[in-house]
Amino acid sequence: MPLIQVNIMEGRPPEKIKALIENITDTVVETLVVPKTSVRVLVNEMPKTHWGVAGVPVSNRK
Repeated sequence: MPLIQVNIMEGRPPEKIKALIENITDTVVETLVVPKTSVRVLVNEMPKTHWGVAGVPVSNRK
């Protein structure tokens, strides 16, 4: 059973998350030739205060 985890910053609308899950699932099914029912996708939304780039939280970047 493929399990795909995606970490993204919070703030995207639910319909974008839904589309992401659907597209990832379809890609895994096509690439690995597995049943759609066996694919699991976990989307972890991280607060911008918990995501750093170049040593600085994204929430502090301009």
